Amino acid sequence: MENVVEIRWHGRGGQGAKTAALLLADVAFKTGKYVQGFPEYGPERMGAPITAYNRIGEEEIRVHSNIYHPDYVVVVDSGLLKAVDVTKGLSPEGGIIVNTSKTPEQIKESLGGYTGKVYTIDAKKVSVACLGKYFPNTPMLAAIVKVSGVMDWDTFFSEMQASFEHKFSSKPEVIEGNMNALKMAYEEVKE
Repeated sequence: MENVVEIRWHGRGGQGAKTAALLLADVAFKTGKYVQGFPEYGPERMGAPITAYNRIGEEEIRVHSNIYHPDYVVVVDSGLLKAVDVTKGLSPEGGIIVNTSKTPEQIKESLGGYTGKVYTIDAKKVSVACLGKYFPNTPMLAAIVKVSGVMDWDTFFSEMQASFEHKFSSKPEVIEGNMNALKMAYEEVKE
């Protein structure tokens, strides 16, 4: 498929990988793109490995399957690097984003010879600083938008503000914290 960006998310149940994939699809749809955002369900439970997917493009998407050859991979929990082959099928022209305090060079050593770009972001640091708790999905969402260029940052930021205002209308502190997390995460991504 030309003009379609495919993203695979790896996380653990309860970390928000599924929610982030669905939010990204929702925001991209609002900007006029064709989208898919869906989780892969199995016997998931809190803490168990989960996978979610996004397809985002400028033309109608007719494929309805999991993503086996993603352009980008987002790893919400770096502990999965030892448990799951997160680079399986990953395009060397794309990249992988890992939630960790380690450098991209340190992470690359544990990716089994993956030759593409490696990005890191300390989503825990960002979310604790901005939200007071560890919610990695918002920082990882900002990171994938920055790295993939799947949409204009200002448009994404504006649409996320509207989404958070709708979802958390009675909790303005949550809106402000999430918006600050998006901004900080955008600046903190390392290649």
